[in-house]
Parts: sequence; C-alpha cells; structure tokens
Amino acid sequence: MDFELDDEQQALRDAVRGLLKVYDPATNSERRREVTATDPGYDEDLWGRMAEMGLLGLPFAEDDGGMGAGPVEVALVAEEIGRVLAPEPYVAAVVLASGLVAELGSDEQRAEVLGGVASGERLLTFASGEVAEPVIQGARADTIVWEVGGQVFLVDRPEGVTGYRTHDGGRAALLEFDRSRAIALGAGGFVDPVLRKVRARAQIAACHEAVGAMEAALALTTSYLTTRQQFGVTLNRFQALTFRAADMYTDLELTRSIVTWATLVAADGDEDALGDAAARAKLQTIRAARRIGQEAIQLHGGIGVTDEYSVGHFTSRLTALSHWLGDAREQLSTLSAGLTRYGVLDPLD
Repeated sequence: MDFELDDEQQALRDAVRGLLKVYDPATNSERRREVTATDPGYDEDLWGRMAEMGLLGLPFAEDDGGMGAGPVEVALVAEEIGRVLAPEPYVAAVVLASGLVAELGSDEQRAEVLGGVASGERLLTFASGEVAEPVIQGARADTIVWEVGGQVFLVDRPEGVTGYRTHDGGRAALLEFDRSRAIALGAGGFVDPVLRKVRARAQIAACHEAVGAMEAALALTTSYLTTRQQFGVTLNRFQALTFRAADMYTDLELTRSIVTWATLVAADGDEDALGDAAARAKLQTIRAARRIGQEAIQLHGGIGVTDEYSVGHFTSRLTALSHWLGDAREQLSTLSAGLTRYGVLDPLD
C-alpha cells in the first residue's frame, strides 16, 4: 500500500487548512467559542465557502454534481477539521447521510438531494429508529435520512423540533417520526448491507477527525512543556513528564497507521474487509483518544481543566467522536463475532 499523498492530495490538504485556519486555537482561540455559542453551532458562511471549494460534493459522482473523489480525499478534509476543532458537521452530513443517498438514491433523488448538498443549500443528517437521539443538527437539517428496520427513507425535518447544545459545542436533537411523511430512498426494501458499508466509511472518516484532534492536543501539550517553567526549569526537563508525552506520541502514530490502513481498505473497494477494518480503526481511536485527552489535561495542570483553554475542548470532542457510531464495546463485539471464520488450532499439534 502507498501511504504517500500525491500532489493533488497535498494541494487539497493545504487548501482546506487555509480555509479552516480561522479556527486555529494558536492564532484565533475565540473564534470557535463565538460560533458554537449561538445556533446553529457552526458558521454557515464558512459552510458555503466549503461548498464553493467543492468539499461538500467531494465524495459524490460527477454525474451527481460532485467531485468523484475517494476515501483518502475525504479523510484529508476530516483530519483538518479535527485539527482545529471546526464545528461544521462534515462527516455526519456529507459522509454518512449524503453517502446513503449516493448509494441508494434513484437518479432523480441523487440529482435533487446531492446537488443541494454539494452547493451548500441543503443540509442532511442521519437518524435511526422511530425515536432517534442524538441526531446531529437535527433541528437545523433540511432533510433527514432515516433508517428504521433496515430500510432507509427521506423525511423532511419534523415541525417544532428544538435542538440542544452538546458537551463538545455541537448541536443535536431528539426526533420522532410517528407522523412524518417518508419517501423510500431508491427502490426501498431491506438495505442493511449498504447501511453497514456507508456507516463503516463514516466511522473511518470520524477516526481521521479524531487523529487531527489528537495531533493538535499533543502539539499544545509539548509546546506547554517546553515553555512552562517550574523550579527554574521548563517542564520538559522532568523525565517523567517527557515519558508521558512520548507515550501520547506513540498512541497517536499507532492510531494514524491503523486509520490510514482502514482508509486504504475503503479506497480499494473491498467491502468484505471494510467493516472489520473500520471496527479495528475505531477501537484503536477510542482507546488512544481517551489516553491522549486525559494526559493533555493532566500535563497542563490546573489550566487544563478550565473552559478558557482549548485543550479541554479537544478532549470533549474526542469523547464525542469515541461514542458516535459505536463505542468500544460495540467495536469489540463486531470484531469478536468475526472470530468464528478462523479455524481451530491445536496448541499441542
């Protein structure tokens, strides 16, 4: 597998980084706080600029108004979003909800819905079950991609929905669909295999967002250790603290490796291996996110637990990503269920 980015991918990463630099905590620590303080919890003007750059249509086919890019390009965008904690709901709206429309929708549905998503005029989100919570941006989304009983429908946002702020600064809502008018996505029917595939792609993209956040949290921590003084010397002179920062780096790089591998599995189109790869990546991400987030706060000392300092916000976002689309227990269940396909080895043979 080739883990190197080509020139176009590097250019995409740099362009996204330039667009999202308004959220960079190193240069504009208050911008994200200002945006998340008021509804809808993200910058709609910036969302429009993401559309102009082609990011909102990045994974869709060109015939559907998209760019025809693959999982690697989506991963680059997600990672840059995580690096600055941008609150725009990219993975939930574009990768998961719109990804289902791209896979299941009729020609007319794809043209109408995905065209609106790519232009930034239509916001989608995903919900599962007759009563769904938390639904990311459920009070703002124009269209709900609703899964129930292994079938998927398009539903207009129910009337009177009130959203709430989540602990990581985002927005979510509880949605009830008992009286909603639902239109089957595509031919309708049981589509659980497609659901699993698109969900796995979204899990991997969310892992990349977490990798970006972990990288930034580690950078903040190492910078603090090399500038904050105690007993007349900088904190990085204390060996125990340096070892803890080194462990954070090891966790980050191990996670980056397995998440990149899972992305390349998705890019190869091996649907049989995709679910297993996503579960492995998500499990490692969850474990590393917890350790890096906690260590980042601890190594910052008292300032790490204050709302005014960004390191706690990185930890909060990492916690939210760890629980979205399946926690560690669910990933372990997925992986353990696949053990039956292996033969039995007699240790005495």
